[in-house]
Amino acid sequence: MTPTSNRKTIAIFCLAQTLAQLGAFTFPALLPVFFGVWSLSHTEAGWLSGVFFGAYSLSVPLLVTLTDRVDARRIYMWAVVLTTLSHLGMAFAATGFWSAFLFRVLAGVGWAGTYMVGLKALADRVEGASQSRAVAFHAASIGISGSLSFMIAGVVTTWFDWQVAFMAGALGTLGALCVAAAGFPRSPPVRRKTPNTRLLDFRPVLKNRSVMAYAIGYCVHTWEMFVVRSWVVTFLVFTAAQPGEQVNFLVPTVVAMLMELVGTATSVLGNEMAVRFGRQRWIMSVMLASMLIATIVGFSSAWGYGVATAICLLYNAFIYADSSSLTAGTVGNADPESRGAALAVHAMLGYGGGFVGPLVMGLILDALGGESVLNWGIGFAHLALIMVIGPVALKLLKPGDLEGDRPSRSSNRSRNF
Repeated sequence: MTPTSNRKTIAIFCLAQTLAQLGAFTFPALLPVFFGVWSLSHTEAGWLSGVFFGAYSLSVPLLVTLTDRVDARRIYMWAVVLTTLSHLGMAFAATGFWSAFLFRVLAGVGWAGTYMVGLKALADRVEGASQSRAVAFHAASIGISGSLSFMIAGVVTTWFDWQVAFMAGALGTLGALCVAAAGFPRSPPVRRKTPNTRLLDFRPVLKNRSVMAYAIGYCVHTWEMFVVRSWVVTFLVFTAAQPGEQVNFLVPTVVAMLMELVGTATSVLGNEMAVRFGRQRWIMSVMLASMLIATIVGFSSAWGYGVATAICLLYNAFIYADSSSLTAGTVGNADPESRGAALAVHAMLGYGGGFVGPLVMGLILDALGGESVLNWGIGFAHLALIMVIGPVALKLLKPGDLEGDRPSRSSNRSRNF
């Protein structure tokens, strides 16, 4: 493909993904509302936040691996329809924990069929040195959409009932369906033969030490990222409620929007830094920095709303700084004929962490007796312990670099165990 056609392809996919995820974080943005409306416990809130990612991690192996055999466009469009139904279900049918649980599961399946399936379809159309940047821009479109979902939920709920915020998300997914129908090619430009392995045979992927190193790193990265995404609005609402605090226009949902925007920028920049300074070196440095910040972010609720907001923004910047670097590492080190299976393992591990993390946070808060400065501090500090796994995996497995990366000293020349 020519550079011009590459740019056009990337733009179409990124537009579709932005529209598809406009309602992705409506629920965590409105979580303080649901504590009152549905009388949720912190554990129940953790379940509703985490089950979205649990459904994702269970369905993504089948959906993404299928893209090695059938046109990803078809899977993507059906997933967008499911996402639309999940938003409409939350708006018109959800009345409490169990009904919301059902629609959150449906939303997770829809996310699995749009995010990673869309990434796989894009990766099949952009090869070579441009592929790493295509992955970064794809991740950026998700980040921009996520930031808008926080803002839209906050603004809409200020003027209307919370149900209208989910209706807005449904309008976005309908727009994504139109873009995919009109702009996605019906089949990859190069037709590959059907893989020799069975549909859910992940053994070749599990033997690829480079893919597994980045996938394990992505697991703990996503654990951390979705704890923050799921709980940051509730944390900032708690901070704003402390005696003597006054909140200006930077209300919690606006802060969450800015966090997503900052994170999107650092995700794209982070991939460029990985290219320039060495992928493993960059990822390990970012993880160590985020571990340090995790130990203080919860305690910042005692230091004032402004300080807590600044620390949350800084923390989120570091969380995202290795996001696209990890995913690009998996994509670039996967065998082309089993790239869908590799992304399935990558997403399954990653969003498995995304499921467990928010639930663990809710369990910690309930076990400690609810929300307090100390309990928030302990809750966020558990992320520092979890993140240790990432650097250890990179150190032991020594994954390979990508085309165009500055070589890492610990880079492994052989992909397989």
